Amino acid sequence: MKMKRDIKPAVGKLGILTPGMGAVATTFAAGVLAVNNGIGRPIGSLTQMGTIRLGKRTEKRVPMIKDFVPLTNLKDLVFGGWDIFSDNMYEAAVHAGVLQKDLLDRIRKDLEGIKPMSAVFDPEYVKRLNGTYIKKGNTKMDLAEQLREDIQKFKKANNLDRAVMVWCGSTEAYIESSDVHESLAQFEKGLTENNPAIAPSMIYAYAALKENVPYANGAPNLTVDIPAIQELARKNRIPISGKDFKTGQTLMKTILAPGLKARLLGLSGWFSTNILGNRDGEVLDDPMSFKSKEVSKLGVLEYILQPKVYPDLYDNFYHKVRINYYPPRGDNKEGWDNIDIFGWLDYPMQIKVDFLCRDSILAAPIVLDVALFMDLAKRSGMSGIQEWLSFYYKSPMVAKELYPEHDLFIQHTKLKNTLRYLMGEDLITHLGLEYYDDLFV
Repeated sequence: MKMKRDIKPAVGKLGILTPGMGAVATTFAAGVLAVNNGIGRPIGSLTQMGTIRLGKRTEKRVPMIKDFVPLTNLKDLVFGGWDIFSDNMYEAAVHAGVLQKDLLDRIRKDLEGIKPMSAVFDPEYVKRLNGTYIKKGNTKMDLAEQLREDIQKFKKANNLDRAVMVWCGSTEAYIESSDVHESLAQFEKGLTENNPAIAPSMIYAYAALKENVPYANGAPNLTVDIPAIQELARKNRIPISGKDFKTGQTLMKTILAPGLKARLLGLSGWFSTNILGNRDGEVLDDPMSFKSKEVSKLGVLEYILQPKVYPDLYDNFYHKVRINYYPPRGDNKEGWDNIDIFGWLDYPMQIKVDFLCRDSILAAPIVLDVALFMDLAKRSGMSGIQEWLSFYYKSPMVAKELYPEHDLFIQHTKLKNTLRYLMGEDLITHLGLEYYDDLFV
């Protein structure tokens, strides 16, 4: 057993601030309130329902994760955020149509008390939405300062000890890193000069890190992938993570693809299409916002299957991703996959997957886990990119010299081993020498 890390206790209240208070954020907050009131279960949440094996199997030590590491209790969470519409969280949740109204009515008073702050918004980055509750400022630095003031006021008004920020807003138009993103000095100069390459999400991330608040990126936006924000995270010793919550179709890919690779079954092509009718679907109907999502989704198979290592099986497989806005479906997304594989003697086979999922129902527990783990990381003295949280993201952030790990099961092991490390427990590698010694007795 190793030395336990010095972790500050999770005392007092933790604020979870979400830029974007639409379907995902309201489903998350309402869900936590429902759990706290005994009218729902936190299914899908590793922090609330997961266990972790410690030591040898013969020791039979398998505590709940929430009992093993010092996480903030759900009753100590306070919700807040920003939105481009002024609806309180009850009104927004009813409009989103994810949760049944009778459930929302049972926690209506609490939800009505959660009102958004006016948002930083640029229609050039989200063309399909027209916000009416928008901050005004002469420069983007002015907007960043307004966000910092919002954070300060929110913490003071709610008597908060700590806060984390989790992006639950829309997918922004695709952009690539440019000169203004290369250093903190250039970025801050760009804020004062209204550089068009600085997206709203970047302004939120900058404000959070300046206020000592960890930032998690739940969308495929560039946001914290840039050197400037990563420099600020290192300088202020703040955790960052991202990007793009892994919910429906990509979750299925990261479950299925490792299985194909483990059995050395070849892949000829993987066609994926989605229909989605909520605000996210409407935003992704814009080609540039879709491109951000497409890039996020397309990288998964390449990294899992390693075509350069297994050219006979995975070289030149065809991968296509489509997202179609279909209003009648609402938040109930359908992800359909056609997978053409081949096996022994190159005989072809097919796999068909039709995942009739609920996008925000799958995303809500991710928001909870990421927020709690980011707070744990901060209290543990961790900073910069939190690669151990790759389990939750479509495009996991990694250090510059590394490639991302997309295999869900490897990600899961890495996450749990990080928790073991923090608590001074031995890492689980399945390489115990006594096991191999027994094979030769």
